[in-house]
Amino acid sequence: MEKNYDYILAGSGMAGLSLLYAILKNDVLQHKQILVVDNVDKNQNDRTWCFWEKQPSQFQHLVAKEWKTLQFFSPTVSKTFKMKEYSYKMIQSGDFYSHILDFASQFSNVKFLKASILAIEDNGQEVLVRTDQGKFTSEFIFNSTGLFYPNMNEENTLLQHFMGWFIKTEAPVFDSKVGTLMDFTLSQHHGTTFMYVLPISDTEALVEYTLFSERVLDKHEYEKELENYIENKLGLEDFKIEHREFGVIPMTMAKFPSSMGSQERIIHIGTAGGHTKASSGYTFQFVQAQVSRIVALLAADKSPLVQLSIREKMFQWYDMVLLDVLLQKKVEGEFLFSSLFKANDPERILAFLANESGFWEEFKIRDSVPFWPFFTSGMRQLF
Repeated sequence: MEKNYDYILAGSGMAGLSLLYAILKNDVLQHKQILVVDNVDKNQNDRTWCFWEKQPSQFQHLVAKEWKTLQFFSPTVSKTFKMKEYSYKMIQSGDFYSHILDFASQFSNVKFLKASILAIEDNGQEVLVRTDQGKFTSEFIFNSTGLFYPNMNEENTLLQHFMGWFIKTEAPVFDSKVGTLMDFTLSQHHGTTFMYVLPISDTEALVEYTLFSERVLDKHEYEKELENYIENKLGLEDFKIEHREFGVIPMTMAKFPSSMGSQERIIHIGTAGGHTKASSGYTFQFVQAQVSRIVALLAADKSPLVQLSIREKMFQWYDMVLLDVLLQKKVEGEFLFSSLFKANDPERILAFLANESGFWEEFKIRDSVPFWPFFTSGMRQLF
């Protein structure tokens, strides 16, 4: 089996489906012949994406819950802050997948193929995807699979790993208007460790045990910490686990290639393209920004290879410096985040983490962390 398409999307996770949706919403591109290849049907609610934004996006109707008030806790800092500009939002992946797949079903020019991808190649004459169902060529291939991930190891990568429970109680116990962004009042013996609590209603909440470390834990360790926190910190003995999630996100200094092949017609997107923010693991909004730029370039009949601006390179440098400090264990993660939240308006920290801060805000943030560890790591990343 062999067929040519205008675009092939290798992978149908959040990045691949975001790009598909953006293409189909564009009047210039929506009639292109598109093949989406994945070996898994996207019919499970397998992820929860949280992010913050100032204005409602095109996915606002998919937002399961949003919060204007957040909390930060550590042994030395306790802050509850009401945001003026941002809203913190949650989208369930099942809702996201369903919405985009329903929309795409209206287009006869879009084909979904359930197949295992064996290779993605540029042979100098054409770019192609080899699968166990055949070979397919295309003008451009957008890859969100892990086929071309760089070498990640304990020297250049922290893993953000987490187990989350959606719990439900009989009696109303949660304040659904207030979310806990980070609670560091936990043992830090595994590395940077915090709890994340997002109440969806007065009887439902996501409680997530999150760590930044070189290795994942045994399953029972996450479960034990969640049970201890829910029973001892939240004071709940009677609760039901409605849904469970587990994930691992690379926070890495390894360089992800933005494209491959002599013709640069294989474009990497999502985590595969380095659009998971290295210092935080947040992905959703960065993917949407990348996808928007790709579609604008395609519609203008230009190469869809997005070039980073000077400011974007600056934020990448910030990320690498922070990771180097944590990887070299120059500063403990709990102390670092406590210092940031103690000295700064939390909403300005969110702006910084969203790559939306200004120079003065960045100066204040740099000034609130230990100078020498960050100075030496900063110099290491320059040379």
